[in-house]
Amino acid sequence: MSSLRARLISAISHANVHVYRWSNGRVGGRFGKAPVLLLTTRGRRSGASRTTPLLFLPDDGELAVVASNGGSLRHPAWYLNLSAEPRVEVQIRSARFHAKARTARPEERERIWPRLLEMYRPYASYQARTPREIPVVLLTRHDAR
Repeated sequence: MSSLRARLISAISHANVHVYRWSNGRVGGRFGKAPVLLLTTRGRRSGASRTTPLLFLPDDGELAVVASNGGSLRHPAWYLNLSAEPRVEVQIRSARFHAKARTARPEERERIWPRLLEMYRPYASYQARTPREIPVVLLTRHDAR
């Protein structure tokens, strides 16, 4: 991904976080027909909180999000942060809660992936442009950090 494109995507994402929080998801809470959540992770090196807007799909009591990074060769930073600290905060509209993140097992990914493609077709082209298997992450709500 070009440096200019990466900076532009970062700026749009940053603005979306602020607008989403300000409006409790009434603005920025959907991307086309796909719902959007805010995922807050802890930086694996910095320890700082990082919030990313992500499309999500409810799945049997969990929420599925995709670590596509637009089809980049590298995983997104938020996904790498989960390897160091899987406890996250999620905001959906005005509701905020703690969750634990984990990468979907192969059979779970195989079951969920077609539904994710129905929700957001570009995931297919993202997967086609990278040799890495794009991870699906499952977020399970829990009450305490």
